[in-house]
Amino acid sequence: MDLIEEHNKKYAFFKEITGIAMQIHREYHPGLLELAYEAALKYLLTQKQYNVQKQVLVPIYWEDVMLEENYRLDLLVNNNIIIELKATKQIISEHRKQLHNYMRLTHIPYGMLINFGMQSLYSEW
Repeated sequence: MDLIEEHNKKYAFFKEITGIAMQIHREYHPGLLELAYEAALKYLLTQKQYNVQKQVLVPIYWEDVMLEENYRLDLLVNNNIIIELKATKQIISEHRKQLHNYMRLTHIPYGMLINFGMQSLYSEW
């Protein structure tokens, strides 16, 4: 197997998740709350044998003290992919920073930002 094939196989989950998100976007269209897209994405990914958790709590610390509040990851897939969902007119830098900070805080190596609020699906990783 050459390097390109090996790379494509290793990261095939990005393509598969994006394809499922596109299917949801075609069915639901923009205009719903994130909750609807989240539920559909969780369901369809689970049907494809992914282990999916939604609204996963991430504790917030100040030095060594755990604070009373938590962040919430929209979806955690196979314990190594954070999916942050949006349903907005456009993605702004704060949305990207949010995902990067979640990845940094949890040490989870992969993240996807998916926006269902635009006329065509927006996805980046």
